Amino acid sequence: MEMPWKEKSVEKVREEFVKRVLAKEKSKSELCREYGISRPTGDKWIKRYLENDELSDRSRVPFKTANKTPKEIENLIVAYRNQYPAIGAVKIHRMLKDERFENIPCASTINEIFKRNGLITKEASLAATPTKRFQKEIPNEMWQADFKGDFLMENKQRCFPLNILDDCSRFNLCCKPLPNVRFETVKPVIENIFYEFGIPFSFLCDNGHPWGASQGLSYTSFEVWFMDLGILTLHGRILHPQTQGKEESFNRSMKRELLRQTNIQDFYDAECKFEEYRSFFNNKRPHHALNLDTPSTHYVKSNKEYDPKISEWVYPDDCRVHKVKSTGFFSYKNHSYFLSEAFANKEIAVRESSKDRCLNLYYRQFIIGRLNLDKRAYEFKRAYLINGDPRHNG
Repeated sequence: MEMPWKEKSVEKVREEFVKRVLAKEKSKSELCREYGISRPTGDKWIKRYLENDELSDRSRVPFKTANKTPKEIENLIVAYRNQYPAIGAVKIHRMLKDERFENIPCASTINEIFKRNGLITKEASLAATPTKRFQKEIPNEMWQADFKGDFLMENKQRCFPLNILDDCSRFNLCCKPLPNVRFETVKPVIENIFYEFGIPFSFLCDNGHPWGASQGLSYTSFEVWFMDLGILTLHGRILHPQTQGKEESFNRSMKRELLRQTNIQDFYDAECKFEEYRSFFNNKRPHHALNLDTPSTHYVKSNKEYDPKISEWVYPDDCRVHKVKSTGFFSYKNHSYFLSEAFANKEIAVRESSKDRCLNLYYRQFIIGRLNLDKRAYEFKRAYLINGDPRHNG
């Protein structure tokens, strides 16, 4: 069908479109397609018609002449962008407002200033693409942890940045340069975080060292330690980094805003620069997911304090208690079953499952596996809190 725009005046065609919509001659979508316009455009003409407004095109000449931002304000914005080259217009607008600068133009004008001064890269434009977000409702309900990809420092040593975020507030609890990813190296760092901020309910991480076994077939010392503390360890799906979207986002921001802007000489230099960036990220850098607030305004420390002394655990009377050998095996009715060397010399409990010929395994308040006695194989081997496991809504 040839478009009616060419046969009548534009105003008459728009009026005809609106009247047909209001008469419910066809659905709005069908009529928009017939007249070759988008739904938002159709809604605009309907709104104007109902408000007795003109249906003619309005002048696009701006009320104010472009490029009238005072030179000193434009220079300030350019200087700020040069100081924070990876921070976008919306966030810089908020940062300038937070620092009580006056007469700051809107974010779109700041973006135009960036363009005029050659301060926008293709990468920055792509990074500004909106993403779908989810988050926990309260601080410390879940922390996310990840090692950002290691890099070579100026002294030729490799640095492994450990980053830990609170899922709800995006507050960075740890931005630490480490020489490796071994459990013995990571544990004291996390203990210091616990002393300062308390402990979380759950802890989301990937399946690499030191968090998990690469194929999920066993338990690690890290997971057992967290079970001793009552913390549920959650693992993202293998080869699915989107599960830890906030950690991945932080790693990208750290790369753009810090590592690409400076050289790291050694671990002392890394400590200083990482801590400076962490302070900037928590206290100054606005976050879209927080309505441009900073993480520090949303985070409160956990009310569950860290106690390094592991309390004893008493299992229910209907459980049989077994001690795991140093080899990771335990015995049940004259058969040995491998659990994990991470449980060496620890006591687990077993109880017959409601599923025939199956055995449920428990460690403290966690169910850690189900064993099929006929097949002598595990139906699953993964930790779940007996009550309150958050994975169903993760």
